[in-house]
Amino acid sequence: MVAISESAKSVIRRLIDQSKDGATGLRIMVEQGGCAGMQYKLGLDTSANADDEVYEFDGVKLFVDPLSLPIIEGMNIDFVDSLETSGFVFDNPNAGNTCSCGKSFS
Repeated sequence: MVAISESAKSVIRRLIDQSKDGATGLRIMVEQGGCAGMQYKLGLDTSANADDEVYEFDGVKLFVDPLSLPIIEGMNIDFVDSLETSGFVFDNPNAGNTCSCGKSFS
């Protein structure tokens, strides 16, 4: 299971509402990259693929592909907006190490 905070839900809902291409949810993927080896890729999507896991939180849908699912299982997603930073924050129990910038993991 993946969990999201109220602030993350609010931001995702706003992004979907402002989408011009009919997005219905947020796709979360894990891909090779970043200084620690793996990174998250987020994007709005119009629908889930047949093999996606779909999580729904108060009408906010997250689409996760089968390759990314075991890597993000148990992850908490938050959205932080402060003087120092603004963006999604991922607390992933499966990430062994994260880089100092906090954008990638291994």
